[in-house]
Amino acid sequence: MLCVNCVTFVFMDVAIEPSWKKALESEFSKPYFEQLVSFVKSEYQSHPGSIFPKGNEIFRAFEACPLDDVKVVILGQDPYPTKGHAHGLCFSCEPHVRPLPKSLKNIYKELQSDLGINPPESGDLNAWAEQGVLLLNATLTVREGQPESHAGKGWELFTDAVINTLNEKKSNVVYLLWGSKAQRKAENVDPNKNLILRAPHPSPLSAHRGFFGSKPFSQCNEYLKRVGLQEIDW
Repeated sequence: MLCVNCVTFVFMDVAIEPSWKKALESEFSKPYFEQLVSFVKSEYQSHPGSIFPKGNEIFRAFEACPLDDVKVVILGQDPYPTKGHAHGLCFSCEPHVRPLPKSLKNIYKELQSDLGINPPESGDLNAWAEQGVLLLNATLTVREGQPESHAGKGWELFTDAVINTLNEKKSNVVYLLWGSKAQRKAENVDPNKNLILRAPHPSPLSAHRGFFGSKPFSQCNEYLKRVGLQEIDW
């Protein structure tokens, strides 16, 4: 086994949850993915302790939410570039992080406005993932202090394949697309067999342009109930 800061690549045997591994197997032998693996390994080697999340958490979103369990997809951009924040789930952070990231605080504000749920103290969204919410970033790694530093290296092609796989294999999935980048990411999702909810990004720069008041959580649960699926306990 090759382990660079516990990077979850074993040569070209990708350590990802089995149902996702089976569905995405063809991606792992493509040239772009081989180049991506080489790049990510070199980053962990050349910037020890400064590439996030930890290597064994790169594919955590998939571990927490197997393919068959996916009911909701939330798309983020890339991991938090602040040490100790990112742990493999978009918008989520380690439980000890204070203050919470600003975008997450705004998500919690909308959750309170929409469903009357008091904002949790913890920013760990793992409980959502375990109920079938795929918390997926477009880019799965980042260098400390440099947002989008791992953009354009191949992750976007891989996560495009994830969205395409979901669209092919699943129906009645709710896509919560916050911001133009998330909306472009899922432009090939079939709206006739899924629910697509679009809103501005929850960042402080754009949340007041329509994210607040968009009621994504209640709309999501109303749809899941209507199609006979268990609602999310947000």
